[in-house]
Amino acid sequence: MATPPPPHGPYPYAPPPAEPYAQQPAGPYASQPYGPQPYVPQQPGHPAQAPHPYAQQHPYPQPQSPPHPYAQPYAAAPGCCQLCGAQPAVQATVRGHQGILYVMRFLSRKGMFCRSCGLATYREMSAKTLWQGWWSPLSVAITPLTLLMNLGPRGRFRKLAAPAGGFRPSLDPGKSLLRRPEAMLFLVPMALVAVTVPALLALGLFVDGAGIGKAPTLAVGDCVRNEGDWQDQDLEIVDCGSADAQYKVTRRLDTSKAHCAGGDMLADPSPDKATISCLSPAR
Repeated sequence: MATPPPPHGPYPYAPPPAEPYAQQPAGPYASQPYGPQPYVPQQPGHPAQAPHPYAQQHPYPQPQSPPHPYAQPYAAAPGCCQLCGAQPAVQATVRGHQGILYVMRFLSRKGMFCRSCGLATYREMSAKTLWQGWWSPLSVAITPLTLLMNLGPRGRFRKLAAPAGGFRPSLDPGKSLLRRPEAMLFLVPMALVAVTVPALLALGLFVDGAGIGKAPTLAVGDCVRNEGDWQDQDLEIVDCGSADAQYKVTRRLDTSKAHCAGGDMLADPSPDKATISCLSPAR
């Protein structure tokens, strides 16, 4: 009786035949098939990795930044004072000037001002200009122009009604410009100059009218006394018999050919600026 052949062929340890249309083995980066992946158990000896200690979720809440201690200033509405927000207000530019030797600064504040804030700004900048604007050569002319230019805004501020409806109190105008110490430092010297100049002019007119300081008109035979020196003569006519008589007029040089005798002194020209007298010692 014959024995049938084994199912694995005559060679029991030969590899099985390959399929004719078997797929080639995938590379190391082969794409995984779609669908849920099977659970791969951890191999013994390799513990599972712990989560990163600095994960995205923080165990402690992040501190919030505190609010700003000072609130942002309110923006003034159109037509309102830029300093207090009150109405009515007017557009103006207040100017100031500082001069120190050859350094000068031209200051200005421009914007909408109510009556109180405008007058306060005008008085503050003008008062500082009165004592800070005179210390350079060109500032002597610039400071008066700056003060005159501020009179225009001042007039517009004074025409406004009292401020109302602001988000903060208006500035205090304070004392008037002429009552401030800065203004007094300027006004007192200017007042002295204004009084001194007319007084000197009046004194000069009085001296000219009274004939003080003029050379007297000398005649031949007059006796004089010189109260000054010969470079700056101060001749006074006196009695020839008195002890004050120092010189006697002996001749008047009316022509260019006339001349005095030896030892005579020449008197200053007479008031006509043309006649010179010869003075001889009285004794």
